[in-house]
Amino acid sequence: MAAFIARQSYLFCRYAKIKDIKSPLKHKTLLKLDIKHISQPSVWYAAQVTSNEKEAQVRVPVERLTVSYSRSGGPGGQHVNKVNTKAEVRFHLHTADWIPEDVRQKIFEQNKNRINKAGELFVTSEQSRSQHRNLVDCIEKISAIITEASKKPQEPTAEDIALKKDRLEKKNKERLKQKKMHAVIKQSRQVNFD
Repeated sequence: MAAFIARQSYLFCRYAKIKDIKSPLKHKTLLKLDIKHISQPSVWYAAQVTSNEKEAQVRVPVERLTVSYSRSGGPGGQHVNKVNTKAEVRFHLHTADWIPEDVRQKIFEQNKNRINKAGELFVTSEQSRSQHRNLVDCIEKISAIITEASKKPQEPTAEDIALKKDRLEKKNKERLKQKKMHAVIKQSRQVNFD
C-alpha cells in the first residue's frame, strides 16, 4: 500500500509544479502544489529555516536527481524483508548547473567520501519505513550540504583586526621576555675557567 501511495504521489508531482511554503517550523521540508503551471513539470524540495537564521533556502530539483530504492536494514520485522524503503539519491556534481561553480568546488572538497569515481554525490537514508520519508530525508541532506558549502566566511571588522593585532603584540612581548629570562639562566650556569 505504501509503495502504491508513493508511486501515485510521484506521478502527481511530475505533472504539477511544487513550491515551498513559509512556516515557522525548523528544518522541515514543506511542499506546495501549484497546479496552474502543468505545462512545465518540475518538483522542488526546500529546507525551511526559522526567522532567527538567515533566509537562505536551497532548492533541489528532483528531476535532476537519480533516485533508487533498496532493502533497508534494522528493525521492522517481515516488512523490512519485503519492501524496498532505503532511498539512495545521486547526481553528477560537475554537471549540476543549478549549483554555482564555487559552491560545487567547495562541496567536492568537503564531501570527498560521498563522491564516487564517476563524480556523483551519493546520499542515502534508511531512517524511516517509508520510501517517501527517506527520499525527503536524502533531499534535506543534500540541501544541508549545499547550504554548508554556500556559507561565506565572515569578514573581520576593524575592531577585530585591532584586537588581534594587540593580542599578537602582547604575545610577542611575553615570548621575548621569556626568551631573555631563559638566556640569563643559561648565562648564570656557565663556568668561566680563566
